[in-house]
Amino acid sequence: MSGESPVLSGEESLLVEQILSGEKELFRLLIQQYQQKVHAMGMGFFHNAEDAADYTQDVFIRCYRSLASFRGHSRFSTWLYRIAYNTAVNNINRRKEYHSLAEEPLTEEGPEQQLLRFAASEAVRSAVAELPEKYRVCVDLYFFYDCSIKEIEVITGFPENTVKSHVFRAKKLLREKLDDSL
Repeated sequence: MSGESPVLSGEESLLVEQILSGEKELFRLLIQQYQQKVHAMGMGFFHNAEDAADYTQDVFIRCYRSLASFRGHSRFSTWLYRIAYNTAVNNINRRKEYHSLAEEPLTEEGPEQQLLRFAASEAVRSAVAELPEKYRVCVDLYFFYDCSIKEIEVITGFPENTVKSHVFRAKKLLREKLDDSL
């Protein structure tokens, strides 16, 4: 997380209205709020900083061009992640690969805490890496992006019951893999 307080959905709707009414410079506030998570999603799909940076820019250009279609019926983040997900899927259809956010390295802490976290994170990373792609995407959105089942449905286009099933099965597989490794 970035340490900034999240923009509330009512504030986001007002911000979108202001941007659409001509205060275009305010769009930078939305970029600042979501750039890190969109970039992380890009890293998950493209595996390198240059492609992730290009992807992030592309997502925000698409977001800006489509801003008038944001109706406020969902959180702005859900709407934006849907654009981000679709952009990534369209760009990697020929590659068919996805890299989980769980595979990102941890930040430095004290030696004991770092060692414990490293061991635990390695077990989780290994287990998540072995999940089928469709499960990894749902698990990432659910746990690392704090999306609800309904939001994951909107973002991925998977039916709600499919998302529930993917998250349930992924958690079951992770539990089994982690039980075996401990």
